[in-house]
Amino acid sequence: MLAGGPSRPFVIDVTDQTFEAEVLERSKTTPVVVDFWAPWCGPCKTLGPVLERLAAEQGGAFILAKVNVDENPGVARAAGVQSIPLVLGVKDGQVVSEFVGAQPANVVQQFVARLLPGEEEKLAARGEELLAEGDVAGAEERFRKALDARPGHPRASLGLARILGTDGRVDEAVQLLEAAAPAASGQVARDIETQLASLRTAAPDVAQDEAPLRERIARDPADVAARIELGKLLAAARRYEEALQQLLEAVKRDRKFDDEAARKAMLDVFTLLGRDHPLASRYQRELSSALFR
Repeated sequence: MLAGGPSRPFVIDVTDQTFEAEVLERSKTTPVVVDFWAPWCGPCKTLGPVLERLAAEQGGAFILAKVNVDENPGVARAAGVQSIPLVLGVKDGQVVSEFVGAQPANVVQQFVARLLPGEEEKLAARGEELLAEGDVAGAEERFRKALDARPGHPRASLGLARILGTDGRVDEAVQLLEAAAPAASGQVARDIETQLASLRTAAPDVAQDEAPLRERIARDPADVAARIELGKLLAAARRYEEALQQLLEAVKRDRKFDDEAARKAMLDVFTLLGRDHPLASRYQRELSSALFR
C-alpha cells in the first residue's frame, strides 16, 4: 500500500510479509531507504516528512519504505531494532548504511546522496540500454567512460567484457574481468570469463573445419553431432547467429542428444552475448518454443 497515496508513489508501507519483495528484492535495481517508526514516536514525526520530501524530490531515484514497528514486529526483530527512528540504506539486497534518531535535514540529505547512483552508475545503465538496442559502439563508449570515472566498476566491466569478447578482443575482455571490483565476481561474470577463456584458447581454423561439417549435414540433415560441432565452431569464430541457427536445429531434431549438448551450447552463447542482446533474446524465444512445443 502506498504510504502517501498516488501523489507520493515513491513512498510505500512495508509489512512483515512484503519486506523481502519490497525492500531486499527491489533494492537490487533501485536503492531503498527503510524508515522504522511508530505512531507514538515523537522524533519519528519529525524525521518522516524529511525523508518523504527527499523521496519526492528525487522522483524515484530511491524508494522510501516505511515500517511501523508496532504492526510488524517480525521485521523489526530481524533488523535488530532497539531504538526508533532507525533508518537503513539498502542496495543489492544488503544494508550498506544506517542512522538512529531524528537527524538534521542536511545530514539526512547527505545520507541519501551517498546511497544514490553516481555518474558512473548512470553511464553503465545507459550502456546496458544501448547494448540491448543493438548500439554496440554507443554502449562501449558509455562503459569506458564509467570505468574512467570508477575503475573496476562491476556493471561497466561486465558490459564492456561482453562487447570485447564478442568482437574478438578476448584477451582484453578477460583482463578486464580479472581486474574488476569484487562485486563483479558473481556467477554471471565467472561464466562469461570461462567462455572468453575458451574462445581465447580455441583458435579454430574455420576455413578448414567448416566445410567437412557442412558436407556431413548435407548428406544427413539429422546428423545432430555435426550440427553441434559446427555450431560451436561458428561461435568460437564469433559468427553467433549462424552458430545459434545450427544449435537450435540440433535441439529441434534431438534435444536430449549428448546430455542436451546443443541446448547447453546455446546457453553459453546467451551468457556471452548477454540475455538482453537482440540476438540472444530472439533465440531464447525460439529455444523455449522448441523445448515446450
